[in-house]
Amino acid sequence: MVISVASKVRRGSVQLCRGYEAVESGIWDDGIRFLTSHHRQYHHLQRRAYAFFNSNGAGKPRNSKFPHFTYSTSSSSVPSGFLKWYLGMLETRPFITKSISSSLIFAVADVTSQMITLAPSDTYDMVRTLRVGVYGFLIMGPSQHLWFNFLSKIFPKKDLLSTFKKITMGQTIYGPIVNSLFFSYNAALRAAFEFGYVSNTYRMPHPWTVVPTRIWQGRMESPGETKEDIVARLRRDLLPTLKNGLMYWPLCDFLTFKFIPVHLQPLANSTFAYLWTIYLAYVASLKKVGEE
Repeated sequence: MVISVASKVRRGSVQLCRGYEAVESGIWDDGIRFLTSHHRQYHHLQRRAYAFFNSNGAGKPRNSKFPHFTYSTSSSSVPSGFLKWYLGMLETRPFITKSISSSLIFAVADVTSQMITLAPSDTYDMVRTLRVGVYGFLIMGPSQHLWFNFLSKIFPKKDLLSTFKKITMGQTIYGPIVNSLFFSYNAALRAAFEFGYVSNTYRMPHPWTVVPTRIWQGRMESPGETKEDIVARLRRDLLPTLKNGLMYWPLCDFLTFKFIPVHLQPLANSTFAYLWTIYLAYVASLKKVGEE
């Protein structure tokens, strides 16, 4: 049946070509009538052939014998491996997943910040990295989840006007709050650690080699930062930090709100926050007011 239909299609094509030759040779009337009739017959055979192949399953995707060479009818392949697992966790446990993701990104950002800013005589501060990672887990991750869901409810559209409203709210409300919390949290916990009797430092003879050493001290000479010190730090560091943020975050927020789905926006924001946290961790590590 397939050979019969194919041969009819081939004969129709040959006859159609002969009709064109007849037109070219000047036999206009006969050639035009010949073309009209065989043109209809040719398309009729084409429709029959297409219907036959389609009914018998020809041209449909088949299961390959080889597992690594499979056919797909979807334009976008289904994520596999870790990415598939991560997206599933975002659907089932969004709160804890975003908190852990933010914690890891903030911790890596602090390690990078220390590697960039440490002098050869300085030591790597593991407690500082732990402090920043805990901030990402307890404060930044949950707040991002709540903030982006809140914005998506009051501004559900992704047009330019709604996007700029979200950016404005982020720069005037969310940004100042989380930056103030970061500086206050970091200073308060640093004071708590400095009141202890044991100080853990880590020597870094090479940027990629960390040698742990424990230094025991009977009492700390520095009492840490009091509430007055934290307020003075905020007055000194918060406003310049927000001004620098205006040169970085509006573009990041525009890309996030305009093109990223809501459930992935906290992850995108934390990814952009990697570079920002390198700078933020450096500012938070500066000496308190009066010790410069």
